[in-house]
Amino acid sequence: MTQCAAQFFKAAKQNQALQTRLKATADPKAFIEIAAQHGYHFTLDDLNTAIEQLSEAEVAAMINPGVGPRQHILPR
Repeated sequence: MTQCAAQFFKAAKQNQALQTRLKATADPKAFIEIAAQHGYHFTLDDLNTAIEQLSEAEVAAMINPGVGPRQHILPR
């Protein structure tokens, strides 16, 4: 499933409207629901693992850059 989360991030890089929706999302469950609406199904743990594998720039492209990358979606 972690691979599915990684594939979702890759797809989101190509979709500006999706990036905008993700940046507006502060709730990890809502983030996962948006992914599911696009055919990507994964758990919160999968999301966390996928985020850890991305660079800060990649995370900032999809998550509100005004907040620390992981704090916005998944607090430590």
